[in-house]
Amino acid sequence: MSVGSASSAVATSRPLTARLADYRELAKPKIAAMALVTVALGYLAAGGSDGMTLLHASIGITLVAAASGALNQYAERDTDARMTRTAKRPLPAGRTGEAEALVFGIVCGVAGADYLALTVNPLTALLALLTLALYVGVYTPLKRMTAWSVVVGAVPGALPPVLGWAAAGGGAEPGTWLTAAGLFGVLLLWQFPHFLAIAWLNREQYANAGLHMLPGQIPKAGWTGKAAAMTAFVLLPIGLVPTLGGGVGWGTAAAATVAGIVYLYYSLRFARAETRPNARAVLFASLGYLPALLLAAAIELSWGI
Repeated sequence: MSVGSASSAVATSRPLTARLADYRELAKPKIAAMALVTVALGYLAAGGSDGMTLLHASIGITLVAAASGALNQYAERDTDARMTRTAKRPLPAGRTGEAEALVFGIVCGVAGADYLALTVNPLTALLALLTLALYVGVYTPLKRMTAWSVVVGAVPGALPPVLGWAAAGGGAEPGTWLTAAGLFGVLLLWQFPHFLAIAWLNREQYANAGLHMLPGQIPKAGWTGKAAAMTAFVLLPIGLVPTLGGGVGWGTAAAATVAGIVYLYYSLRFARAETRPNARAVLFASLGYLPALLLAAAIELSWGI
């Protein structure tokens, strides 16, 4: 019996509750939940007001997000097995069969895109498929080739508010598309210091797994921190664009500015001294930035401020 067959046999013999928990892990629900928050923000900022349309968009996008997580883990099952931080995932740990994970990902992706096309609109379905294709088909294999993969990977990570804009009807009105573009830019730039800090903290694991990340490709001290600080600096003015588009108010701009200054401060500290405490500080600052921005926008959009 082959290793793959043995893994499949073990996976199918496990209790249903345990297998469902593994499917949940394949779907990366935390990432999907954050994406849905930004989808809702993009929808409301674009003037969307139909709760059922937002619900349908959320269901379809959740399915496509689950497909992204599952297919990414299927493609990276061998490298995941070589890293401590990912070795306990369902595939490298042998709890889920390879064919099972692949089918789960494909079914979720097709079902999600079809659902969006039927219940929301074709543009939202197309953008969701583009997000899936960029993440799984471009970013994932590029990680084995070049550190520039992080730039490509940031694009699908920044598309959820654009999906929300599309679900609200899209349109070429300056306010709606500028707000959507601003939210896209915020999420795009926010990711760089965040993931650079993670890559620096886990640089040995990534190198051992054969994945090309900036800290491993440019071993000269300071370059990872400088890249984080540079993108955090550019994020400051971009954080004002959604407000300039009119989709959100000045409270959101204020939150983005204050949180952005904190983010930049810790990124500059990381640039001056690449240490584990400084990298962790950048990571924690990044985890504070998005909730501050999203909370301010949610308050403004809910109360009509």
